[in-house]
Amino acid sequence: MLGTILNAAGILIGGVVGLMITRQPSPATQLALKGLMGAGTVFIGLRLTWLSLNGGFLPILKQLIIVLLALILGKLAGRLLRLQKASNRLGQYARERLAQTKPGHPQRFSDGFNTCALLFCAGPLAVIGAIPDGLSGNWQPLAIKAVMDGLATMGFVSIFGWGAMLSALPVFAYQGTITLCVQHLGPFLRDHALLNSVNATGGLLVFCVALVILELKKIGLADYLPSLVFAPLITSLWR
Repeated sequence: MLGTILNAAGILIGGVVGLMITRQPSPATQLALKGLMGAGTVFIGLRLTWLSLNGGFLPILKQLIIVLLALILGKLAGRLLRLQKASNRLGQYARERLAQTKPGHPQRFSDGFNTCALLFCAGPLAVIGAIPDGLSGNWQPLAIKAVMDGLATMGFVSIFGWGAMLSALPVFAYQGTITLCVQHLGPFLRDHALLNSVNATGGLLVFCVALVILELKKIGLADYLPSLVFAPLITSLWR
């Protein structure tokens, strides 16, 4: 659960820094941080995928085809389940509460807790990062999320106060539960040679997160979450 611990710590640290400083980072600094996070996410995602591929040319080609099939089927399943639409609705609700809350609002602490918890948990990176953290100890995707959530909390505390920092608790509970649940699947997937397909698919989804961070392409990542289920299923069927 190292990734989840780092994520919760990032929110707390970002909140403390936000309460201490009097002004937000300049646009140039924010742009530089976004570029660094994007580059780091590209590296982490592609590295996770690359380390999950093994064998010669033909076995690697087969594994890549399985990943692509998993992404296609996952996208179709996600659309049927309306995962991205549900994520968008939660995000829109949180943004509306953010716009309505003023620094002197009497309920700003509870609003901050609810709003930030929704924003930090509704994003697909919470799931995409928690699964490899539990399956194989790859905590780096959640480390990227820790930086993103920490920077966001720096701005939120100026509106919500320390209520925004309390959102670290539901983030820890939500992502930690996912991590602990998939930990029990790790030995089964590893014994049946199914773990690499999950990690390879997850790595490409992390890479897609970088495209969103860098604003290169708008991707409905929540719709692709079922891909992490289809990857081991296709691998098991295609022996």
